[in-house]
Amino acid sequence: MLTEKQKNFFEKLKETYGQQVLPSLEQIAKEFGFKHKNSVWQYFNKLKEDNLIQEKNNRFYINKDLFGAILFSSVVKAGFASVADDYVEKRISLDESFNINSPSTFLFTVSGDSMINLGIYEGDKVIVKKTNIAKDGDIVIAFIDDGYTLKTYRNRQGKVWLEPANENYPNLYPKEQLIIFGIAQGIVRKL
Repeated sequence: MLTEKQKNFFEKLKETYGQQVLPSLEQIAKEFGFKHKNSVWQYFNKLKEDNLIQEKNNRFYINKDLFGAILFSSVVKAGFASVADDYVEKRISLDESFNINSPSTFLFTVSGDSMINLGIYEGDKVIVKKTNIAKDGDIVIAFIDDGYTLKTYRNRQGKVWLEPANENYPNLYPKEQLIIFGIAQGIVRKL
């Protein structure tokens, strides 16, 4: 079990360096205000013992399983209040779940309200996987005639259009061109 000082050191280490290779003990000592690298080494030994940091090829890393949000196995009801179980199922990372580190994955900020009936609101971040192929029902970012838009892709018997999720907006039928940029993989909303 870590002491309060060890917990604080680890949290600062995690916040400062994230998932990158940790720098030398000397550099950490200097950046964290220690007089000697031996103090850092003592912390490292305890953190290694508790599997919070790992060593590979004489390089130190923070255990990658410690990044991401915690997913509880209990659900939260949106109806009547219920007692939540305190069972952690696993830790999840948006980077891994949506492959955000991939060069073919992008985030876009939503502007407008044409997709609100699908729960996509202005200010949401849309996680998009780059592809030029879509199937009927995919939510896509597409270039249609003169601009980009986020809509549901429709293809019925060879007729193609983009469909909003708000009855105040019309379907968009391409006059000259329709180019699929990518397919929405998820939505991130900051409350």
